[in-house]
Amino acid sequence: MLPEERQLQRVMLYAQQNKPMKIIPQAAWIWSKPERALAFGFGSGLSIKAPGTIGTLYAWAIYLLFDAFLETNTIIGIVALGAIAGIWICGKVGEELGVPDHGGIVWDEFIAFWLILLIIMPASIWGQIWAFLLFRFFDAVKPGPIKTIDRYFKTWQPKVERLDQPKRIPSWIVRGFGVMIDDIAAALATLIVIAISVRIG
Repeated sequence: MLPEERQLQRVMLYAQQNKPMKIIPQAAWIWSKPERALAFGFGSGLSIKAPGTIGTLYAWAIYLLFDAFLETNTIIGIVALGAIAGIWICGKVGEELGVPDHGGIVWDEFIAFWLILLIIMPASIWGQIWAFLLFRFFDAVKPGPIKTIDRYFKTWQPKVERLDQPKRIPSWIVRGFGVMIDDIAAALATLIVIAISVRIG
């Protein structure tokens, strides 16, 4: 067999192994594994309309429970662990669905909004509403650098690996990081605007 034919076989094998799965997420499917339940925000990501907004509302309610019953250091630990685990959660579930940044995956919204609340609390209800509206704006519209980050990871494709070379970083890690990072960027933009508005006010 010619070298070109061997390389073509490798490309075809890679494509078959990485062919997207046709899965329509439903309640029974997401609750069958903990990472799916987390990725879909405890069911909030199944919302037909605006799953990102519904997911953020769920995150807000859960954070208020954190704030009422947990110490600040414990909340910091939850948010930090959730952010790191989110790469795996969003990456693996997106890989299962065959859609890296599936609209129903809202764990990234959870972590990003928890980060915002962690920094601004204790804030009045109006301050929390302002933070919510700002975050939803930046996450939905994705102005400037946020859009650039989002577009880069949505269009990212892994290179075909040669069998005689070491394995590269698994694609789900890159895709999971991409799902998380644009929402973290939206959270940072939200915090910057809040800081400016407090300074001006």
